Amino acid sequence: MVTRQRFDQGLTLEQYVAQMTVNRERFVRALDRVVIGPDDTRLLARLGSARKVLVITEDWCGTSLAYVPFVAKLVAANPALEMRIVLRDTNADLMDLYLKHGRHRSIPVFVFFDADMNELARFVEQRPV
Repeated sequence: MVTRQRFDQGLTLEQYVAQMTVNRERFVRALDRVVIGPDDTRLLARLGSARKVLVITEDWCGTSLAYVPFVAKLVAANPALEMRIVLRDTNADLMDLYLKHGRHRSIPVFVFFDADMNELARFVEQRPV
């Protein structure tokens, strides 16, 4: 279970970008290119009471480069949402809550919570292992 306190220990988007040692320029370019459209906001609206988004990732992950900028822009477009990013390799306790097929530490992981930290939905990287 992810508590509010554990969520708050995560990095903001700005903190995540500042600590990146791999792919920072590519990530920032991808973030700048993302355009959020009406279909994208409707997708998020289907989650109803989502208020918090936990992202588990690492800066070296190419799949994360494809998804994290989009989710970051989606969250930024909705002032009711708060996002925190945790690094997979230094947060095994969180990563192990969201293993792909119960055994793989696949990233990125996106977990959506309501204001009381009840999980509403999750997305775990979908490439075959």
